[in-house]
Amino acid sequence: MRGLRLAMMVPMLLSPSMAALAAQTKVAVFEFELIDTSLEGAMNGPRADEQRRLAGLADELRRRLAASGRYAPVDLSPVAAEARASNLQACGGCDAGLARRAGAELAVTGTVQKVSNLILNMNIYVRDATDGHLVTQMSADFRGNTDESWSRALDWLVRNRMLAGGSGARP
Repeated sequence: MRGLRLAMMVPMLLSPSMAALAAQTKVAVFEFELIDTSLEGAMNGPRADEQRRLAGLADELRRRLAASGRYAPVDLSPVAAEARASNLQACGGCDAGLARRAGAELAVTGTVQKVSNLILNMNIYVRDATDGHLVTQMSADFRGNTDESWSRALDWLVRNRMLAGGSGARP
């Protein structure tokens, strides 16, 4: 009798968590790209500290979106080489196709534009993986080319744009 009661309770205990998982939007978060229009970049080329910061943005965004419970980042390994070989900001929406092939509902790309070491801008673009249309875009200007300023810009965009408002699955 006790075993029967336990067997009946297990599905009830799992149902809310299973429903929450089903409600999560599958999202493909691609690596951010640097658009360096600074004089320094033109003269000296890529900086190691900027490349390190750039590489960490997508991982941090995936972590934050997953922690929200609203999004489930998908594994991009099946399309990673193709994504790295593409300029996702100028490929005519190829990010949506790559996201769809990876099993995602949304494609998220981003850029950091460096005007100078003082003036930078972070942009995040979200496309519907089904038809490639732009669902939303967001932007934050920030000052200072430091770990802290990059981190704060991403944090602000996630808190005040991507996850702001209701509890719906779409941004």
